[in-house]
Amino acid sequence: MSLIDLLTGNTGNQVAEQAENKFGISKNQVIALLAVATPLIISYLRNKSQDAKEAEALNNALDKDHNGSILNDASQIEARQAEGGSILDHIFGGQKSTVENQLSQNTGISIDKIGPILAMLAPVVMGYIGQQKQQSNVGAGGLGDLLGGILGNASSQAQAQQSNPLNDILGSVLGGGTQSQSSGNPLNDILGSVLGGGGNQQQGGGGLGSILGNILGGK
Repeated sequence: MSLIDLLTGNTGNQVAEQAENKFGISKNQVIALLAVATPLIISYLRNKSQDAKEAEALNNALDKDHNGSILNDASQIEARQAEGGSILDHIFGGQKSTVENQLSQNTGISIDKIGPILAMLAPVVMGYIGQQKQQSNVGAGGLGDLLGGILGNASSQAQAQQSNPLNDILGSVLGGGTQSQSSGNPLNDILGSVLGGGGNQQQGGGGLGSILGNILGGK
């Protein structure tokens, strides 16, 4: 299963439906958030995995707690929300509030709901990575390449299938993510160049804002 399949298929829909029911946010809005936040989480993990100690910790966490069962068991999504909050604290560290603020500004979802939705998403993303790790049979030393491959493959797929606004979002976001090696800061690379926030603002009305306008009918 590709990252695109995860986001646009049954699992992504289940996350969106549960968030819609719990927080009263439109499903399309949640899916748009997932399309941006998922590659952002994976980009942060890829950067962390370049440190051997972080890679070992991630590898152990995947082996212990993230075998991919959550992808086939929707009841785990909400049940593991508290765990998801801890995962995000570790992944984003001191940038967590900055990430949440940027996502709130660019999706129109209020800041008090961004964190809880991301906490529902985080164990799903970890479960997906764990599943891919098992299928690829890689250890700590191969996690960086695995995560980079997930983003690269999804970028190619999204850009080849730009037939709807969601794929446009994914293509733009993943395009930014796969070019992020040089700056070393996924927040600037994805939120900056693609969303028009952070340090590398896009000129004009392009980027995620205009695409979100199409999928959500305006913010």
